[in-house]
Amino acid sequence: MRNKKIFASRFLKPPLLEGVWGRLLVILFFFSTSVMAGEPYKNFKVAVYSRSYENAKMGDLNYIEPIWDEVTRQLHVDKIYLETHRDLLIVDEATLLKAKQFFADRGVQTAGGITLTVNESNNFETFCYTNPEHRKKVKEIVEFTAKHFDELILDDFFFTTCKCELCIKAKGTKSWTDYRLALMTQAARELVIDAAKKVNPKIKVVIKYPNWYDHFQGNGFNLETEPKMFDGLYTGTETRDPSGNQHLQPYLGYLIFRYFDNLKPGKNGGGWVDPGGLTYMDRYAEQLWLTMFAKAPEITLFDIRQLQRPLLKTDRAAWQNTETTSFNFDEMMKPVADKNGKMVQPTTISRAAGYTFETIDKFLGHLGNPVGVKSYKPFHSTGEDFLQNYMGMIGVPMDIVSEFPENEPIVFLTEQAKFDPEIIAKIKKQLIAGKEVMVTSGFLQAMQDKGLSDIVELRMTGKKASVNEFVAGWGKRMVADREMLIPQINYITNDSWEIVSAFDGTNGWPIIHRADYAKGKLYVLTIPENVIDLYRLPAEVLTKIKEILTPNMPALLEAPGLTSLFVYDNNTVIVESFTNETRQVALRLSDGFSKAKNLVTDQEIQGEKREYPQRRKPAIVKSILNLELKPHSYLVLKLE
Repeated sequence: MRNKKIFASRFLKPPLLEGVWGRLLVILFFFSTSVMAGEPYKNFKVAVYSRSYENAKMGDLNYIEPIWDEVTRQLHVDKIYLETHRDLLIVDEATLLKAKQFFADRGVQTAGGITLTVNESNNFETFCYTNPEHRKKVKEIVEFTAKHFDELILDDFFFTTCKCELCIKAKGTKSWTDYRLALMTQAARELVIDAAKKVNPKIKVVIKYPNWYDHFQGNGFNLETEPKMFDGLYTGTETRDPSGNQHLQPYLGYLIFRYFDNLKPGKNGGGWVDPGGLTYMDRYAEQLWLTMFAKAPEITLFDIRQLQRPLLKTDRAAWQNTETTSFNFDEMMKPVADKNGKMVQPTTISRAAGYTFETIDKFLGHLGNPVGVKSYKPFHSTGEDFLQNYMGMIGVPMDIVSEFPENEPIVFLTEQAKFDPEIIAKIKKQLIAGKEVMVTSGFLQAMQDKGLSDIVELRMTGKKASVNEFVAGWGKRMVADREMLIPQINYITNDSWEIVSAFDGTNGWPIIHRADYAKGKLYVLTIPENVIDLYRLPAEVLTKIKEILTPNMPALLEAPGLTSLFVYDNNTVIVESFTNETRQVALRLSDGFSKAKNLVTDQEIQGEKREYPQRRKPAIVKSILNLELKPHSYLVLKLE
């Protein structure tokens, strides 16, 4: 990392601009086009996390001052989390006090951070919470941190993977999941919360959860007990490269914040992003703005070391040469004015973050509260892991909740819902009330012999079909760009009906199936064997899924996979493409809407009328917005 300060104006003096008036025009042009990188953002706060490795050096101002100057020349920062411990490295008290004073002198709020790893490089080796010596050490670290801060955040690693002899003996006949859930609840209360508040009664103790929420219970993260115990939560919204070993879809960066906000409403402090697995700078920007689309009040950038990463030519995505995208690499690289009015050449990814925040801050205040299709996920449940995020990536606005949402017109249930022993009774109650439920083929597989057959007699046969043709209702056949495997579902003719069918030659199986029960309807959605094949379903099939799941939304997105719709309760929406090419999509507006205003450009978009034929009924007429989405870009619209 180079600490050299670089100032550049990049102005070429035109030969006609001479004399006093010429210089004045140049000055006016300069101030009208430059951006103040140090300006606070109107709709959210920005924090930076700093590890103990870097904090241990902050006793030397010659170390931290040039680093901080370079970061804040390109990005406004409101707060810094100063970590006291990681990998058994504890920042000494004198150095910690100097670091706190350094940031206080610059008007930056400070909070404490703790990472409870013994050796992060050894498969994230955590403390053993069965071991008395380890428990004592954890308590000492918490007490030390609470002494110096009024807010404390636990980084990702307040879990355990230990299977030492002490743990094996203490676990007994329990499952590792049950043992660890109880163990970490106790550790949270005794070693963290009680210990911190004994030293500092006014301290706010926050737990930050990582992005792999569907697997938390196996390592002791307890979403049933901990959110009630801690003063606040924080959300890991980083999704990095979707092709990485976690295979997390970009939509997770939005949905996980909403999920945790539902666990502790109003107490989810913010989202947390790092540049790990960075393939191009657009991907980093996407993670930042998806976090903010979820209306996070704060975003934390991990970490001060990684914010010093230089901007590279390879950060520029291929489409940046020809397209004007939501993240504009050339605009981001233009010099900006620092807090002293000096022009600064971007040097590190701090500027990529700053540019992204400046761009989205212009419209975030116009968005209402996010809304989505409620998907019920009981505590500690597994099955069809992270499927709601794949649904988000095909244009279904999603919202995960931990209690069955009885007041919704339709509920979406994945295999995870099998963990509720009363789930069949809850489905029946929903249907008897004249409402609807959509379950997945995974849920059908789990529950077909556990009460679901009392609603409809469907059977997962255990056989697979290779398909690439589809029909929705009585329409024409549509062809996918490749064959995919789906589970075969058998049903009793005329007792229930195929809404969308998949074919291999003359053989066909349901993709969407419907069964009537009392006044309600139960739908079954067949999930391909490779879940990513959801993205390859024809757009007309995806539209049918959305017609069923989003009847009360102000708009419906008619588009291929890898295109998302974010909906807010004040009739604002965001449409985003995650593909590398420009694509044409249509936004079908609900009754009462006929046009939209682009909240970024102020452009008015008029709708076009389109008829939607119905079997044995008059056609429905809707207003359609024909939209062009640039690669990895979004449109922000106010429906009118």
